[in-house]
Amino acid sequence: MIQRIQTLFILAAGMLIGSLYLQKFANIIVNDQLHIFNAFGIFKDEELLFSGLPLMILIGIIAVLHLVTIFLYKKRILQIRILAFTIILMLGLFGLFFYFTYASFEEVKVAFKVAVALPLVCVILDWLAIRAIGKDEALVRSLDRIR
Repeated sequence: MIQRIQTLFILAAGMLIGSLYLQKFANIIVNDQLHIFNAFGIFKDEELLFSGLPLMILIGIIAVLHLVTIFLYKKRILQIRILAFTIILMLGLFGLFFYFTYASFEEVKVAFKVAVALPLVCVILDWLAIRAIGKDEALVRSLDRIR
């Protein structure tokens, strides 16, 4: 299981997604006041302005799906399907970052942090894992034909 390269890709993607709980997504400046945007919401001086519950739930679902996918190593087609679903969820998470940032306020100045790009990195890692799983599946099917 762990010796397969796709498992390492999936594990890295899951850890990157899980690390989003600990990082800031952006600094938002509205009317010369600094607001901090992270997974728990948008804060102004320890005061919660907008709840980040949808972000927290989506990040949790994506992280759990990555963990489940690692242990489905005997069901390669199911692994591919779950990873394709997580790619769609991560693109939705990326869209939610921008929705929360720009729909919350008018006339904002935003300084995005590196954490905003992590879902895109995870999409690439999941795509690489899907390719490796597909190669494994093709190898198994070619060996079944020989028998």
